[in-house]
Amino acid sequence: MNFSLLSPISDRLLETIKLSHFQSVGRKIKLHTSTKTPDLEGVRIAIFGVSETRNANHDIGESLQFDDIRKSFYSLFPGNWDVSIADLGDLDNGATVDDTYFAVTQLIKSLLKLDIIPIIIGGSQDLTYANYRAYDSIKPMINIVNVDKSFDLGDSSKPITNSSYIGKVILEKPYNLFNYTTLGYQTYFNPQEEIDLMEKLYFEYYRLGNINKDIKIVEPAFRDADLVSVDLKSVKSSEVSIKQKYSPNGFDGKEICAISRYAGISNKVTSFGIYEYNPSPDDEATSMLIGQMIWYFVEGYCCRQQDDQFNNTQDFNKYTVLVEGQELVFYKSLKTGRWWIETPFLAFTDTKQKKYSLLACTDEDYELASKGIIPERWYKACKKY
Repeated sequence: MNFSLLSPISDRLLETIKLSHFQSVGRKIKLHTSTKTPDLEGVRIAIFGVSETRNANHDIGESLQFDDIRKSFYSLFPGNWDVSIADLGDLDNGATVDDTYFAVTQLIKSLLKLDIIPIIIGGSQDLTYANYRAYDSIKPMINIVNVDKSFDLGDSSKPITNSSYIGKVILEKPYNLFNYTTLGYQTYFNPQEEIDLMEKLYFEYYRLGNINKDIKIVEPAFRDADLVSVDLKSVKSSEVSIKQKYSPNGFDGKEICAISRYAGISNKVTSFGIYEYNPSPDDEATSMLIGQMIWYFVEGYCCRQQDDQFNNTQDFNKYTVLVEGQELVFYKSLKTGRWWIETPFLAFTDTKQKKYSLLACTDEDYELASKGIIPERWYKACKKY
């Protein structure tokens, strides 16, 4: 892989790693240094930073540094991990924002082809668009999960920003987006027309209050996701530094780490980004939180289970429920206890044969179906098909 556009981690940080505990994360991962580039053979997770913020609505022109995040992550102790991780350093900003987007897209595409999951530390969240475009030649249709207080739809006819990049994702060719899900949205941060558009497009959205009551409701969304993007503005201000200027309402540290673990444990998630980081000299809380989010993502990855094939009848239970003339077929993995539901669609062939895909769901969806209520995820998926 070409490392020419990547800056190595700082020598100061290397000295910190040398003084750390021999069992800490920093002593166990492959690092891009000024004297050595990491061998990616066998690597399954790669971390890199992107300081691009020029398309942010409130860009103040500061150059972002990610040393504090790395220091926090490196100082942690790994769990029972069996995964090789590399830190590629930071991707240099291009002469224009489009140049940066192109570099991000090419780097992620290279990693995906190597079956390596990139963890991106940003920078403004419009970098998610560059991440999305990396899938153009990798996968025909993908699902995006955005952990955010806002939908970020915006006006696609206007220049892209960190609050309008999803509009570009939806309307610009090639059209690769199948489903878009927002977790933790807060109604007063979203215009009514965007809420209506989310409903019209059969996209999914989960209010912050509902997730606060039961965080497990978001797990199926991650099981169907390819790309996960986290906006730190979804975290309440008491959990981060004053400079972050976020809302007093949002996820707490425990919840955002649980969400990161859900992303890691999903068999389908192949890229994970954390954006809108605004460092300050007296801020340890934010960098430590991001370091722990990365730790939980890796922890989740190491707990992945291939439980969704259903080829062996000994591995699952099958349940059929009749609801409003529809035959709903559920599967429960006996290995993990997770649930799926069949979603019908017409294959694009001469015979237009009806086929089925599996949609992640919860046991509550099965219970609702048993009471004669069609699960909302199933309904929206069928409408999109």
